[in-house]
Amino acid sequence: MHFEYEIEGGDFSSAGKASSDIKKILKQLNIDPQIVRRIAIALYEAEVNVVAHACKGIMKVDLDAHKIKILLEDEGPGIENIERAMQEGFSTASDEVRQMGFGAGMGLPNIKRNTDEMRLTSVPGRGTTLEMTVNFSQ
Repeated sequence: MHFEYEIEGGDFSSAGKASSDIKKILKQLNIDPQIVRRIAIALYEAEVNVVAHACKGIMKVDLDAHKIKILLEDEGPGIENIERAMQEGFSTASDEVRQMGFGAGMGLPNIKRNTDEMRLTSVPGRGTTLEMTVNFSQ
């Protein structure tokens, strides 16, 4: 199965829609609830990162009997220092984003913790690509 979602930068009222849709699908497929929870956390964090930092992005989700693979590509400022961005508490979120309760610097570390594979690449001034995989069996 393949799904695609467009994510609009700055649209916090729609943040979480794609991750919620995928969570519902995984539940309907009777995927282990603990695995569904991990996937939902990673997807939500990734989706909010696009909303908070980029102009727009796309989330592509591929499901098979054994795993889920997610590709997020955004058009935004990119990440200057990925190693630093992966540290808990590091954030480049604006004051406005922080006032809404986002931007605590836990997004990327939470994604890494809740996925079996994570690959993050970025070109400053152009955008960021995030690839994630979660296996359905441990």
